Amino acid sequence: MRKATSKVRKNWLSIVEDLGLVYGTPAKDAAGAPRPYWDESVHYVFSLDEILSIEADVELLHSMCLEAVDSVVTTERFAEFGIPEWAWPAIAESWRRRDPHIFGRFDLRYDGTGPAKLLEYNADTPTTLLEASVVQWQWKTEMFPDSDQWNSIHERLVERWKEVRGLLPSNQVHFTWSSGDPTGEDHVTTAYMQETAAEAGVDTVGLAIEDIGWDELMEQFVDLEESAMNSIFKLYPWEWLVDDDFGKHAAAKLPQTMWVEPMWKMLLSNKALLAILWEMYPDHPNLLPAFLDQPGFLTEYIRKPRLGREGANMQIVAPGYETETGGVYGEEGYVYQMFNPLPEFDGYRPALGAWIVGDDAAGLGIRESAGLVTDDGAAFIPHRIEE
Repeated sequence: MRKATSKVRKNWLSIVEDLGLVYGTPAKDAAGAPRPYWDESVHYVFSLDEILSIEADVELLHSMCLEAVDSVVTTERFAEFGIPEWAWPAIAESWRRRDPHIFGRFDLRYDGTGPAKLLEYNADTPTTLLEASVVQWQWKTEMFPDSDQWNSIHERLVERWKEVRGLLPSNQVHFTWSSGDPTGEDHVTTAYMQETAAEAGVDTVGLAIEDIGWDELMEQFVDLEESAMNSIFKLYPWEWLVDDDFGKHAAAKLPQTMWVEPMWKMLLSNKALLAILWEMYPDHPNLLPAFLDQPGFLTEYIRKPRLGREGANMQIVAPGYETETGGVYGEEGYVYQMFNPLPEFDGYRPALGAWIVGDDAAGLGIRESAGLVTDDGAAFIPHRIEE
């Protein structure tokens, strides 16, 4: 693994915008000045052996996570995830039915000298999807045609929709995002997922999640045309859904109305999972020690809110690394994970985002930040496999 400079295409901005990458504010460089969110002036280079090693690590981690979900459901440890008690039976039933899932993204620490280490699993509402699949593949094809890239994301998404469409209540799927997202990232990601489903032969309808209605007479979700909604893709966190009556309707209507990602993903997208994994697989080479609500034996750690996003409300406790970020999370409790700083390349720190589609590893995206926490100031950096 190494970092390399690369020639910037003269019309790079129009190219990525034509591919749909039209959201976002600029990232930040080491001095805090604006930096392009899509930054192709640099890229990361991997050997094939490194990629094969990460791929194997990711598929093993995914299988371990599914075992963790089964254990939590079997032993009814939902309270440790801060999930309201009324939702526990619906989550358990969703898991026992194996309600279909599509994708997720592991965030990993990797420096080329040892196994990848799990930082967290974005299993419910993962983003940076379009740039990891279509945008960086187009960059590689144009700039490094003789190199390869770990990237079968698009093809696997299409195949996965083909696999699950027969498991959904209807072949028409409504694709929803929140209009409250000021960056537009959720809308772009949802539109891309809608495109992959349409390519797989799914009938698709797009609308903001705020435009979903509830018909009291029919006891049915309806769209703006007052048509019934039976299969719904959402880029909206389950923990937000279950926080109001809308979520209670969603849970009560399962499985007549099916949601993607499914309700059992609440257990994978919650950072309490990190502590459960360490308890189940102590000293595993792909895990960092992690504990619920207290640091355990850790003297250097990063404190993460169970439901935090974009690096919010993180606290690093380690000599010379003390850092704390702001935000609105933490009321739900914290997980304490051993602090293992991201590797540094020319003053920046890459976090690897490894994609799972279905139950298979599918590709890699990299976000790079100047600080110790990968937050909304991170840039997306493409990668290639050395030819």
